[in-house]
Amino acid sequence: MTGPEQVDLATLVAAARDLVAGGQRRILGITGAPGAGKSTLARDLVDALGDRAVLVGLDSFHLSNAELHRLGRHDRKGAADTFDAAGYQALLRRLRPQTDEIVYGAEFDRSIEESIACVVPVHRDTPLVVTEGNYLLVDDDRWRATAALIDQVWYVEPGEEVRMRRLIDRHMRFGRSPQEAHDRSYGSDQVNAELIASTRPHAHRIVQIMTEKEPA
Repeated sequence: MTGPEQVDLATLVAAARDLVAGGQRRILGITGAPGAGKSTLARDLVDALGDRAVLVGLDSFHLSNAELHRLGRHDRKGAADTFDAAGYQALLRRLRPQTDEIVYGAEFDRSIEESIACVVPVHRDTPLVVTEGNYLLVDDDRWRATAALIDQVWYVEPGEEVRMRRLIDRHMRFGRSPQEAHDRSYGSDQVNAELIASTRPHAHRIVQIMTEKEPA
């Protein structure tokens, strides 16, 4: 398996800017296993591009906790079948033509583990929509339509040691004990990670972002 392309953030910002050089709406997807750094990269890209980009995340299509309990899936929250895949695809289709003056997206709030509707305004003249999530390239009946709605998908791969450390730290930051964080990271999260890893060959770019904190 070929290793990831080692790049710095500035290189990826330039690539995102080139994607919308013509001024037309483009959708850029960021994917990778839990803890890979998808959200951080997506946010960094949008911050760097200012009013030329907006972030619309797949996590905002988590099924509610009440619905997950009804379905008996709450203990697997984050798995591919705990999202509204069709709703996410419908939003991507609506964003593409730039016909609406504003399209409102939701945002997932990790502090309450629920999505909040209509807090992300996507203006008609914003050329780049950055979307990030685990399942952008999954090829099954629920998710297969997603990839065709995205112009490019970048797969973030920091290395397993880094990814697992980040993931455990994130779980602890949001209130899990060290043991709970370890069990979740190596349990249901790892099952999801293995599914996501199988989509790696379908990405347009596979990147490892080089920073001062993480040596080459």
